[in-house]
Amino acid sequence: MSESWHRICAEADFPEDGKFATKVGGWSVFVLKTDEGYRAMNDRCTHQAALLSPGRVRRGAIMCPLHGARFEAATGRCIGGAYADLRVFPSRIESGFIEVSIPDQHPGPNERPVVT
Repeated sequence: MSESWHRICAEADFPEDGKFATKVGGWSVFVLKTDEGYRAMNDRCTHQAALLSPGRVRRGAIMCPLHGARFEAATGRCIGGAYADLRVFPSRIESGFIEVSIPDQHPGPNERPVVT
């Protein structure tokens, strides 16, 4: 599957709470600022398809606000529950902008969050 880099946000404008969510090419993208840098992932819990971006971030992990599943920001690995790992996207800083590499094809039903 091919991927393309997309500008997400100017690094200088990244929110102070360390979280930023947006849609790019049909994908819900969630970017976290960690001690190791910016981490990007699909903004969808693998348990009940809820948006992760409203969840709490603690010690490098994001917690699903719906049922409490926890995922490592760096790897997407599920560390709090027996759920599938998150899809993570490569990220980088280019000319002062945070960029994320997103698949060129639109997400399938098992990759889109349920938004109410």
